[in-house]
Amino acid sequence: MLARIAAVSLAAPRRIIAAALLAAVAAAVFGVPVAGKLAAGGFEDPAAESSRAAALLAERFDQGDAQLLITVTSPRGATADAARAVGTEIVDTLRSSPHVASVTSAWTATGPAARELFSEDGRTGLVVAGVTGGEANSDRYAEQLVDAIGGERVDRDGVTVRAGGVAMVNNQITAQTRRDLLVMESIAIPFSFLVLVWVFGGLLAAAVPVGVGVIGIVGSLAVLHLITFFTDVSIFALNLCMAMGLALAIDYTLLMVSRYRDELAAGAGRDAALTRMMATAGRTVVFSATTVALPMLTMVLFPMYFLKSFAYAGVATVVFAALAALVLTPAAIAVLGDRIDALDVRRFGRRLLRRPEPTPVPVDRQCWYRSTKFVMRRAVPIGLTGIALLVLLGVPFLGVRWGLPDDRVLPHSASAHEVGDQLRTEFAGDPATAVSVVIPDAGGVSDSALSRYAADLSRVADVSSVSAPSGTYADGLRTGPPTAATGVREGSAFVTVSTDAPLFSDRSEAQLDALHAVAGPDGRSVELAGVAPSNRDSVAAITSRLPLVLGLIALSTFCLLFLLTGSVVLPLKALALNVLSLSAAFGAMVWIFQEGHLGGLGTTSTGTLVANIPVLLFCIAFGLSMDYEVFLMSRIREFWLASARTAADVTESVALGLARTGRVVTAAALVMSISFAALIAANVSFMRMFGLGLSLAVLADATLVRMVLVPAFMRVLGRWNWWSPKPLARLHDRIGISETTRLPGSA
Repeated sequence: MLARIAAVSLAAPRRIIAAALLAAVAAAVFGVPVAGKLAAGGFEDPAAESSRAAALLAERFDQGDAQLLITVTSPRGATADAARAVGTEIVDTLRSSPHVASVTSAWTATGPAARELFSEDGRTGLVVAGVTGGEANSDRYAEQLVDAIGGERVDRDGVTVRAGGVAMVNNQITAQTRRDLLVMESIAIPFSFLVLVWVFGGLLAAAVPVGVGVIGIVGSLAVLHLITFFTDVSIFALNLCMAMGLALAIDYTLLMVSRYRDELAAGAGRDAALTRMMATAGRTVVFSATTVALPMLTMVLFPMYFLKSFAYAGVATVVFAALAALVLTPAAIAVLGDRIDALDVRRFGRRLLRRPEPTPVPVDRQCWYRSTKFVMRRAVPIGLTGIALLVLLGVPFLGVRWGLPDDRVLPHSASAHEVGDQLRTEFAGDPATAVSVVIPDAGGVSDSALSRYAADLSRVADVSSVSAPSGTYADGLRTGPPTAATGVREGSAFVTVSTDAPLFSDRSEAQLDALHAVAGPDGRSVELAGVAPSNRDSVAAITSRLPLVLGLIALSTFCLLFLLTGSVVLPLKALALNVLSLSAAFGAMVWIFQEGHLGGLGTTSTGTLVANIPVLLFCIAFGLSMDYEVFLMSRIREFWLASARTAADVTESVALGLARTGRVVTAAALVMSISFAALIAANVSFMRMFGLGLSLAVLADATLVRMVLVPAFMRVLGRWNWWSPKPLARLHDRIGISETTRLPGSA
């Protein structure tokens, strides 16, 4: 296939480029509008107990699919005429909408429940609306509702109105992500282009990878748009398409053009160099794309569509980036010919500074060759030091705590964040901590049985109150008015538990266990809904599938690297070092974003991490680290096969392989880290964490691991690097990848 692509590229390069451009335009027309069809949720397991209970509350008790919270604040008090007029007007507007299931407010509720909707200082009243439309549409409906009341932040007649709640959080995350994408690309593309100019010199040569990246991006957007017709897709997948599409396209194109130049420098003609480039670097791109895509593909095994969306986006981006590189790069080289080095900025700079043209440096005098030799002469102490450093950086991850994202993932200026802060600091109880206990089959259960059940729940540690159908609650010591909604409808019932246990704490976990341990009324089964149960169910859904996912990643990676190297030792080494390199990124996430060091890089630390993010980071970063592993091992193996295969040849092969790929890998890692570091500009905190984690993982892998630990490891093992049991060696001889053509610079 690669030989045919090379032949067609030489025969009709302009037709290939024209066809690719037409396909890119069609993909852009279809794919770019996808941003309007993506959702901001997807962090929860839709099949979990908490999700079933939440669905029943929405279906039978008019709770809505997401809450829209409106705070109305007046310095003269929420009961003053001006505040009351604004509040009741908002309620009337919301009730007139077909997208609102129920509305209650501090001014329209009656009895003791109304008091809970006023702040403790009496200056703020709360409007609570249940918005319909499911997770995919409730945020859009929330935006329409907020526009109908004047906007998410309104000040009129001395009354301040702010919009928040889950529905508004999702809406503002979606809007913020779209703005962040523009900022991210405005950072990533110019800086990546500067790096490419530094590496390639010529502006035309630097423009080729950017063009390939654009095609890869629009192709993946088209795939995401197609998938939205069948299932929900997270808007955050766009970040991955943008960042990784550009980075991988540059990686692959950089590898291919560098190999083409190496072949020309070795004396090959243009046509022969291009054919040789496709046979070697092209093959490496195919293997690299496969090793990057497979770990991402495993995310479809998780039930959350947030993770599934990154699997769709990741695989589509890798495939389109590899295809674009394999098809467009040889065609561009064939069209440009020697002009690919035209507009050489470095040459212009040397002329301006009156410096002589550089002379070729023998490989044994190059920096990468000498540094690799230095590491291998001191393999044990340097290797142990590198391992100790990565382990030390990963230690904070041992204290990780999991939580679900809330309004605090948004910047402080977002109205949803402001409303969340008001609820946490100004109201007697934080609604986010409440747990709804749902009895799906309550047919025939008497009010007295439900009241006894509520009383039993109230005796659980850290429970402050439990609503009961009779209108009273009990905590074993006192009775009084209910503090939350309750009801019996269509054969189902629910009570609401208010709690003093902090979210995502050990006390909260113990309380959930204790609530489940209370026997249901008349022995009926119960289900828990709320933030705390949803978080626990989501973490359980991830951890229960994690062994399978990790096993598939390890197995697929091992098999692919075995086919490439013919060794069982090198794949095991790659697996171990990749996990080790990720420890630094995981430790940094906990230390900065969970514990709040370095000011949380401008985010609000909640004391938890979103459980989906480390899984996402692992699957993506693991695949990307294999990208560099394939780059390096394929070249080392070429020199190893061309040698006499003695113990000394192991050291020489490693040094030559790093000398040939060190500059490419470093430049590729720098470009990729720029693309992911641009995500740090995102104003959604967990995407900022994701960007920092990926940047650190890529840099640690391309520098400390590939340039230090890999040569140290291979020096210690010597010829054992290439060992395989005889049956597997025979299998590799039959189906493995081999290189038999003489290499430039080889003996």
